[in-house]
Amino acid sequence: MFFSSDDDLFDVLTFDVVIAACAILFALLADPKRTFDRVAFSLLMLSSLGLYISWRALDTLPPFDLSADVLWNYLYFLFEAISVLYAIGSVVILLRTTDWSADADRGERELAAAEHVPSVDVFICTYNEPLNILEKSVISAQALNYRKLRVFVCDDTRRPEIRAYCERIGVNYVTRPDNKHAKAGNLNNALNHTNALAEVSDFIMVLDADFAPQANFLNRVIGLFWDRKVAVVQTPQFYFNSDPIQHNLGIRRSFVDDQRVFFDTFQPAKDAVGCAFCVGTSFVVRREAVNEIGGFPHDALSEDMLLTYRLMERGYVTRWLNEKLSVGLSAEGIPEYITQRTRWCLGTIQIGLLRNGPLWRGNFTLTQRLHYLHGLFCWLSKPFILCLLLAPSIYWLTGVSALQADELLFMKYGLSSLFIFWAYSTWISEGRTLPLFTEVTHALTAVPITIGLFQAIRKPFGRPFKVTEKGGDRSTIRIHRPTALFFGFVAAMSAFSVIRAVYDWDAPSEFSARECLNLVWSSVAMLIAFTSLICCIELPRFGQEEPIEMTIPAKHRANGRVEDVTISALSTEGATVPGLTVNGAEDEAVFIPEVGWVQIGPSPTPSVTQLSLSPTPDQHNAILRLLFRTAPDNVAEKGDLRRSVHMLLSRAFS
Repeated sequence: MFFSSDDDLFDVLTFDVVIAACAILFALLADPKRTFDRVAFSLLMLSSLGLYISWRALDTLPPFDLSADVLWNYLYFLFEAISVLYAIGSVVILLRTTDWSADADRGERELAAAEHVPSVDVFICTYNEPLNILEKSVISAQALNYRKLRVFVCDDTRRPEIRAYCERIGVNYVTRPDNKHAKAGNLNNALNHTNALAEVSDFIMVLDADFAPQANFLNRVIGLFWDRKVAVVQTPQFYFNSDPIQHNLGIRRSFVDDQRVFFDTFQPAKDAVGCAFCVGTSFVVRREAVNEIGGFPHDALSEDMLLTYRLMERGYVTRWLNEKLSVGLSAEGIPEYITQRTRWCLGTIQIGLLRNGPLWRGNFTLTQRLHYLHGLFCWLSKPFILCLLLAPSIYWLTGVSALQADELLFMKYGLSSLFIFWAYSTWISEGRTLPLFTEVTHALTAVPITIGLFQAIRKPFGRPFKVTEKGGDRSTIRIHRPTALFFGFVAAMSAFSVIRAVYDWDAPSEFSARECLNLVWSSVAMLIAFTSLICCIELPRFGQEEPIEMTIPAKHRANGRVEDVTISALSTEGATVPGLTVNGAEDEAVFIPEVGWVQIGPSPTPSVTQLSLSPTPDQHNAILRLLFRTAPDNVAEKGDLRRSVHMLLSRAFS
């Protein structure tokens, strides 16, 4: 035994409470933007994680043999060690951060004063997205406040109605006869097309079909290319709708989407050492650089990340401008959410396995390789979530424990480390993570990603690119059965294990420390599984257009009488006007600034304040420009644990 302690249960609990209190106090008083504070909290976090994993490796593993219980112990520890290494890597990465907003301010002033500005082509990539999704990007791209601009809709499904729409509103339409190399092939087709034009642009802006840029996007971004080594300027992905977890749990206003931590916390930290990478949309790339590497790379499903690595090899960097300059449509359902994450996982693995990838070959620095490994470990740590959920039930049903250790030492090293980790994560992310809810976001994709990892071992290449479907009918309740069945099984098994352990006829009158630990563990697994199960029961959404919350002074007209009103939410289909009742007058309309008088129809009931709008085509486009000229705040950007728990309880017992 390398670690030992004479502490009793009271001493250990006191130690854990003191550690938790100190971590919370530090999180309340310290500032994550101050370097000294980041380093101090990071060192505490690293010490705690290092102590815990050292104890696990040196004192808790049984002598190795091929028995089922020993193999289970080692398998569990393997995935746990990967997760801890990922956490340690995260803490090290987050020691530094960058903020390029001041440079963007200077660049914006210089562009405004310049007689000539660089030219930009906007590539909007679309594959089967309905027009009501695509038009947000197209109209917003047309409205970009930039002097030398061309917009190209890159349609990879060759739809005559999209061609006709582009001709009607005055943007360029580009297509190709096949879908070879998926999105990368679509981009390369547009690249080759524009390379052959009489006027070749200096930069290319890439948007997915569901992303709408705000008017000043290019003015904020282009100035950062003064440094010739900058090949890509990437901005974060924000969303104007709630993702499946936020929506199905009713926590749209109290919990952020799971990508916020990556975009707002990790990417600025990666940028500090030149390792931020492209994320596929809302970025601008230097045309000269992408031509230098032979176009957009297509050797992996994650063509965006691979673009960064191909440019890295030639000394270029991807600059991360951490500003909300565009908004898009998040995955709306659990199947689409899972498809998206499993594609990212496989794409990351493929990049490492390429002959000149960052895993073992290629012209990369040690730092760049370690950052790639950190991203890979993010996916490799997913199986540990399954181990966490299943371990207590396995113990109660078979008697085989995943953790053969002194339970008091586990409480001392493990629980204290967990408390520090929760406090550190919430602090460093500035409220973008929440205990339980963040675990649920990881749990929901744990099974498909684990399956994907094993499939990648057998066949890492050759699987088709699966597009994340968006814009479908969401008017009825849906249940994603495979995921729901798994979490229902875990929740039921955990509950059965607890009930059987406590109330069975041969239940002990006094539980051992190991049994107490597994009872608590079963309860936690049941809570995570039950919350995940609720997420799989998908609640109906709005119609085709989700209203965007914003405050707009407006006017209401009916029977010749005009009154001032306030619009609190708006879409191209409707407007929410608190306190207003529609009376059905022939001249009834609402005046929206920059749009004009828009005819309205009757609400479903007199008490409903949601107005049905009937805009003309020009008014329809004007509403889109108004909605996305500045990026809307339609979902939470920081978490609220108390409110999230309240909404979860309301949802669970509704």
